[in-house]
Amino acid sequence: MTTLIHRAGTESAGTRTDADKTGPESGTTTASDTDTTTTDKATADTATTTDATTADVSSGARRKGTQADGMAVASFILGLVGLLVMNLVLGPLSLVLGAVALHRGTGRRGRALLGMALGAADLVVLAAIVTVDGTVSWNFPV
Repeated sequence: MTTLIHRAGTESAGTRTDADKTGPESGTTTASDTDTTTTDKATADTATTTDATTADVSSGARRKGTQADGMAVASFILGLVGLLVMNLVLGPLSLVLGAVALHRGTGRRGRALLGMALGAADLVVLAAIVTVDGTVSWNFPV
């Protein structure tokens, strides 16, 4: 007579004859059956844990890099817009975003540096306007 056997942790099934029966079907458990089952479960648990940890680390690093790249771009845009309007707010904001992007290791290092330079230029333009006009706003003579 032939029977199918199924071991925990695997999907394959083999055939045995009545003379070969040892293990769970015959009521006797051999050391190799127990070791194999324990090893299969431990390997499956380790593989699941390793995959989850690797996924968390790689997605965390990817997210951190993406946020830093976004900050570098925002620093550049705010510095550029700050040359025309709201120098007092956008200049320092551009400096801070550029510095944070560089600290987090952005892939857009040049853009972060340019954003910081434009933020500094915003403050220089603001200082020039205050010196010439005595106000903190753009005034064009009519």
